[in-house]
Amino acid sequence: MIRLLKTMPPTAILGVAVITIYAVVAIFAPMLAPHGEAEIVGAQFEPWSATYPLGTDTLGRDMLSRLIWGARNTVGVALVTTALAFAIGSVTGLLAAALGGWVDLGLSRLVDVLMAVPALILTLLALSALGPGVANLIVVIAVLDSTRVFRLARATAMNVMVMDYVEAAQLRGEGTWWIITREVLPNISAPLIAEFGLRFCFVFLTISALSFLGLGLPPPMADWGAMVRDNAALITFGDITPLMPAASIAVLTVSVNFVVDWLLHRASGLKD
Repeated sequence: MIRLLKTMPPTAILGVAVITIYAVVAIFAPMLAPHGEAEIVGAQFEPWSATYPLGTDTLGRDMLSRLIWGARNTVGVALVTTALAFAIGSVTGLLAAALGGWVDLGLSRLVDVLMAVPALILTLLALSALGPGVANLIVVIAVLDSTRVFRLARATAMNVMVMDYVEAAQLRGEGTWWIITREVLPNISAPLIAEFGLRFCFVFLTISALSFLGLGLPPPMADWGAMVRDNAALITFGDITPLMPAASIAVLTVSVNFVVDWLLHRASGLKD
């Protein structure tokens, strides 16, 4: 770990530190938040004070507590969604590259159809048909985002499938699953890990955008995108409270990109 830290640029170290802070806040949110997630503690739009460090929102809920709870909800849902998208996209992409033929053709054409429609429009249509809810939100975004993972996994896996050691494994009589897990997956793990960070950023921003539009996490769950929408009126009075959840979104996105840039540079084998 010490050797790894010595090779990391300052931007990557900063990114890891910020991500660690967000993770700690998300995990220990019940202990760190002064008040409950949906607890009404005062009048609406109370100013910053010692009692309410970031004031209150439209319903009189403590903004600092909502901001802390939002780290658990927004980041947690984005992480679960990204993991599900990668599970769907990477498995189908690897199978398409390994099996080829009609399996590859059918999965590729299905992905092309899904990617032909703008993702945000298709997400809005799907959520409008299925209705709001955390489960529907996770499934819809994961399925649509898995198409990007599929294309990366398929392209990188097909480059490995033509290698001599894969052909040797096939001649030995190894099964498809053994070849995928032992020969292909270890050799494409670096770009997939980097893509996981990028996908997390896109999913995180998508969930925040949907919450801003009213189709994200259902109330009274604290969500940074919804917090910006609910308190946007304060901007006209010179109050920067709505910018706090927006800044939380921006800082995490930039930090993840710092780490992803370092991972891509490290995986490429390029020297400074």
